[in-house]
Amino acid sequence: MEIKIQSIHFDATDQLKAFIEKKTAKLEKSYEDIQGVEVQLKVVKPATALNKEASMTVAVPGQKLFVEKTCDTFEESIDQCVDSMRVQLTKFKEKQRSR
Repeated sequence: MEIKIQSIHFDATDQLKAFIEKKTAKLEKSYEDIQGVEVQLKVVKPATALNKEASMTVAVPGQKLFVEKTCDTFEESIDQCVDSMRVQLTKFKEKQRSR
């Protein structure tokens, strides 16, 4: 599984990148056939609350799943994205089984 991390309008620290890689690697427990993961980090309106936006695109065979969350910290945003993506992957897996 290939993980791409893009930080828009700022430089992501190595610590943040390691956190993202650790969290997204856990998605393979929900669905084994993930082809790639793209994570985009964006700071929306600096100096306001809830200004850290994370979006995650997961490529699975024949489809792309997308999640976007905005929180106070990037870590919190990534946590919520991973949780939402896990739900989407589980639903996708169930659809595949029923065919």
